[in-house]
Amino acid sequence: MKQETGNTDKMPQGMKKLAVVGSINMDMTVTAERIPQKGETLRGDSISLIPGGKGANQAVAMAKLGAQVEMFGCVGDDGNGALLLENLKQAGVKTEHIKVCKDTPTGIAMITVAENDNTIIVVPGANGRADRAYIDEIKPYLKECDMVVLQHEIPLDTVSYVVDFCAENGIQAVLNPAPAAEVPMSVIEKVTYVTPNEHEAVLIFGEGKETAELLKQYPEKLIITQGSKGVSACLASGEILQVPARPAQVADTTGAGDTLNGAFCVRRAAGDDLKAALLYANTAASLSTEKFGAQAGMPSAQEVEKELEKTAAQPE
Repeated sequence: MKQETGNTDKMPQGMKKLAVVGSINMDMTVTAERIPQKGETLRGDSISLIPGGKGANQAVAMAKLGAQVEMFGCVGDDGNGALLLENLKQAGVKTEHIKVCKDTPTGIAMITVAENDNTIIVVPGANGRADRAYIDEIKPYLKECDMVVLQHEIPLDTVSYVVDFCAENGIQAVLNPAPAAEVPMSVIEKVTYVTPNEHEAVLIFGEGKETAELLKQYPEKLIITQGSKGVSACLASGEILQVPARPAQVADTTGAGDTLNGAFCVRRAAGDDLKAALLYANTAASLSTEKFGAQAGMPSAQEVEKELEKTAAQPE
């Protein structure tokens, strides 16, 4: 484990310390005219190796927006692992407690980008080694954090274990339940925020409930992302909040959800109310789609603020 200082010089005044416990992958991204159908072979246009993983993506999004953030997770003792650690370090993410696992490959995601959309297959590799024993090793460092952010690309048992630890120690926990998987209601009750998309929400809460009804059941906790329709939540008053998506010239949607989650956590930790945090997060996510690559496309705080100022200046 290498020690480095992170990008604390960009941290806004009063910003809290954030942690991400999650996946660190190398994305092998292929671009093509369209996404192939089952059994079909297409000629691709290009191939790139790009740092990724939902956990690492969200940590980088936070760092680019000026947050003090530390990444916790596992990589393999291979070339990809070394490259990913260096990439996180260069982005301003603290990496000193990432575990390098011997004789284990670093996680990889195979991504096809076409038709303003993507398909993804993830091979977990070392991410599967982020187990309870690893969490026990990093508990002292998690206690120093104000908010811990989790996803589903590490073992679900580990996610539940971290959520329990956060609840016991008064640490805010945010769960982005992606890729889609069933989540025990005990986990939902303990987290501060849960941020599924519409498909993930159905898998967690079941079918048959209208979005508004579901949101009212978990005010200021459940945040449902809806792609081009924006994002929805329920305020403490019972009012349904619908934040529309910002129109974008889409180049690549990879990482947009991770940008939204990272930006939301940064602004909530900084003290923004739910509406302001979601407006900021939606804007950041939209900007991220206008550039190629998950992390490369993530905007800086200055870019988001400039866009928000431009939007505010437009007539109703």
